[in-house]
This record gives sequence, C-alpha cells and structure tokens, in this order.
Amino acid sequence: MKESFVMKFDSRDMQVVEILRSLGVPRKVSNMLAYLANVEEATSRDIERGSELRQPEVSIALRMLRKNNWIEERICKNDCTGRPMKVYRLKTPIEQILHHYEQEKIREANMAMEKIEKLRVLLTQAESI
Repeated sequence: MKESFVMKFDSRDMQVVEILRSLGVPRKVSNMLAYLANVEEATSRDIERGSELRQPEVSIALRMLRKNNWIEERICKNDCTGRPMKVYRLKTPIEQILHHYEQEKIREANMAMEKIEKLRVLLTQAESI
C-alpha cells in the first residue's frame, strides 16, 4: 500500500476559515481557500480529507473558484490502472483573492453610506415641511 501525506487544518487554519466566513464567504469556499493557500497543489481527495469537506462540497467550492478564475487544474495520470486524477492549485495569489473580498466589503460599505445619506436627506426634508 502506498503511504500518503495529507495536510490537515490546525487552529490557525480554523481561524482563517472563521474570519472568511464572517466576511460572508461561504463555508465551502472558506475551507477550500484556507486549504489551498497552504499547499502547492492537491487532489480533490486530499482537499476532502484536509479541509473537512465532503466530496459534493469540494465540487461546489471548486465550481465557485473556477467561476472567479482563481483555480487551476491539471490531469495527473495514475501509476496503476484507473481514472486519471485532477490536481488543483490556486492560480490567483491569495493576496489578490483577499483584495477581491476587501473591495467587495468597501463597495457594500459605500452603498450602505449612500442609503444612510439618502435617509438623512429625506428625513430632514420631512422636518422642514
């Protein structure tokens, strides 16, 4: 039997996941980003084992990362017979991904401030009538 080494989440990784989730990043994507940020590349099975996600959740998270063009995949042929495996890695640096979420939060804050300002104008107009 072949020995395999799979990275597993530690307390620091769990903090990363929790902070990403607090920013509105879905749990599946948070776990996936936290895992892939710490490895060079991984199979979906490695991701499953290391990120505490089930196979369908890995697929959903991969779909979301593909949509943002943050993931790269390649096919790796097995030594033995069977289906070739896909190996995944972050194509976009984690700093750039964090910048994406930062910009998203800035846009949300600006929209909220615009609404507050509009309320202020509407309510001060109502007082002057």
